[in-house]
Amino acid sequence: MQTLIRNTTIITLDADDRILTDVDLALDGASILAVGEPPDTFHPDRTIDGRERLAFPGFFNAHCHAAMTLERAWAEDLPFDRWLNERIWVAESALEEEDVYWGAALACCEMIRSGTVAFADHYFWMPQVARAVDEAGIKAHLVWAQFGTGADQEVGGITLDDTVAFVQDWHGAADGRIHCGLGPHSPYMCPPDFLRRVIEAAHDLDVGIHIHLSESQEQVDNALRAHARTPVAHLEALGVFDVPTIAAHCIAVTDDDVRILAEHGVHVAHTPKTYLKLAMGMAPLPTFLESSVHVALGTDGPASNNDLNMLEILRIAGLYQKNALGKPEALPRTTLLRLATQAGAQAMGFERSGVLAPGRPADLILIDTSGPHWYPRHDLAAGVVYASHPSDVTHVFVDGELVLEDGELTNLDEERIKREAERRAFRMVGTPMEQMRAYRG
Repeated sequence: MQTLIRNTTIITLDADDRILTDVDLALDGASILAVGEPPDTFHPDRTIDGRERLAFPGFFNAHCHAAMTLERAWAEDLPFDRWLNERIWVAESALEEEDVYWGAALACCEMIRSGTVAFADHYFWMPQVARAVDEAGIKAHLVWAQFGTGADQEVGGITLDDTVAFVQDWHGAADGRIHCGLGPHSPYMCPPDFLRRVIEAAHDLDVGIHIHLSESQEQVDNALRAHARTPVAHLEALGVFDVPTIAAHCIAVTDDDVRILAEHGVHVAHTPKTYLKLAMGMAPLPTFLESSVHVALGTDGPASNNDLNMLEILRIAGLYQKNALGKPEALPRTTLLRLATQAGAQAMGFERSGVLAPGRPADLILIDTSGPHWYPRHDLAAGVVYASHPSDVTHVFVDGELVLEDGELTNLDEERIKREAERRAFRMVGTPMEQMRAYRG
């Protein structure tokens, strides 16, 4: 399929931060053919009017739990320990395999509508998430969460062999749109012997690891007592960072931890809305960036974030740091845009995405800039970070295929997904049938 987007404005996010106005963008199959005048031999199958629209690289959500859409707004105004132990674990004790498909499909609807073209997911029954991703037409990096304390303690009773089989079945599937890895939950949940087995399996499979890391000072103190090392140093000693690693959070870290993360090329997934909502403190984003730690932005799960809107994450990340540092110049808008696009793409193994240039993957979005909240349009990059709404996203391309066209999902039955996901969510938490009927109208 060949697509021509006519007379549009393009934020390329290339090395020169070029913004091109009133130009054409030509897509040939899964790749960008031309930025500007296409060759004479180009004969598009479809043409899109790009006037009043901004073409921009799609967002890569570096850490989430997609199917936790089912627990959205179920655990509100609670400290982290009560949020987790009294509400989330209780709800997930009723989680069924098919629930994960519908929760993930709902997440795909939401993410596409806010311009996300790929997400890194860490959850349970991952073949169901892979199924939803395949049907939605987007990209993902998927890992099956495990605790490593015995099959009787795992959701679904899975073993490491089951997660290895998942990787073997799905890594590279959907024409390469699905990447897989291994997902030990965290160093505070997973015993060292289990982590060593995971590392060995990751080497054998030639894949990476996605893990929660150093989320609180309490976790650091516990690790020092148990291993005489911080959680970061503990994982380094075990060899976790010898394979590509996405480390979610890293809120409580020492200077030596930062050095370790930088030296090993660990990708830290920064999810600031969850930190603020659960009063967890804030990861030292400026320190990470100054120390050359790879950082990518993510939403975390809807049970703690409430939505999967990367546009909101952009502005929260910027606004928090500007205020905390007392420096309005901190976290420039193009830095934030790269953390939400290129950085996440690299963390997930889609290294060539995140730039609009010939030969790059056609993973991009069109944003309508005609709304009053855009005017006057002095600075389009600032408009994306600080003014845009998910409803401004009109088109989403993944490998050159439209998954959102003129505001309509092309591959997913959104109404059916919403109904089924809500029915299953109410069942999980024991909502009475009469209340379920009232919500359905």
